[in-house]
Amino acid sequence: MPNQAIRATTALPTKTSFEARYNKSLYNKRRRLNKLGLGFALSAMAFGLFWLLWILLTLFVEGFQGLVQLPVFTADTPPPMSAGGLRNAIVGSIMLAFSGLFIGAPIGLMTGIYLSEFSQGSMLGKVTRFLNDILLSAPSIVIGLFIYALMVKGNNFSGWAGALALALIVIPVVVRTTENMLNLVPNSIREAAYALGTPKWQLVTKVTIKAAKAGLTTGVLLAFARITGETAPLLFTALNNQYFSTDMGKPIANLPNTIYQFAMSPYDNWHTLAWSAALLITLSVLILNILARFIGNRGHSK
Repeated sequence: MPNQAIRATTALPTKTSFEARYNKSLYNKRRRLNKLGLGFALSAMAFGLFWLLWILLTLFVEGFQGLVQLPVFTADTPPPMSAGGLRNAIVGSIMLAFSGLFIGAPIGLMTGIYLSEFSQGSMLGKVTRFLNDILLSAPSIVIGLFIYALMVKGNNFSGWAGALALALIVIPVVVRTTENMLNLVPNSIREAAYALGTPKWQLVTKVTIKAAKAGLTTGVLLAFARITGETAPLLFTALNNQYFSTDMGKPIANLPNTIYQFAMSPYDNWHTLAWSAALLITLSVLILNILARFIGNRGHSK
């Protein structure tokens, strides 16, 4: 009897071995779920990258042919079935984009500085931040309609109306990035400046802004990249112009509206110019994003 009890006791699994098998099965289950989730994530990424690469490849092939074959930079947009280029649209887009940036960027920077440095707990700061969030998520076509009702209706389409519409897109982007970059500046730097008797205005202008200079520049460049390809606001404000013009008080040519107009047409030469204009906008946005990333990484490393 004692030997049988001993054999029975040794045959039963101990609590430790049971827990080890349970933990191993649980670990294997988690590994299978992890592989399944990782597989879904990689499949979704591959699906998105496939279409992105297809679009970019088609854009570069079609657009590069137009850049090589046509006088894109030396001739203006042509009538149907005639030779021409995109000179007036390129110059008009540069004027509109820089005008919108010069109007919106200072307002955005000043507002972001106020929200980060001067609005602690104030009702005005909370309302401003709430309105900026609404403006940041507003569709660009709504901004275009607002400027149309404000400046264009009853008057004429003009480049200044288009620049103001683009400025309203720049402002919330710059406000958000400015506030976030200034909030990343350590409070120890502010405390050290206060300990030396630095006034508030000198603290902001010579300490915090200087410390976040790279981030602020990155935010401005990203806002500039955002407005280079906007079409909807310009449809209701700057419209378009087939001829070369630098008068901001009248309709002015621009690449986004040229793409929209030429791509919808039945003429092959307009289609080629539309591909070329789309490639130019894509390259400009790509260059601006790379420049913003380079400046941001360089400032972070410093």
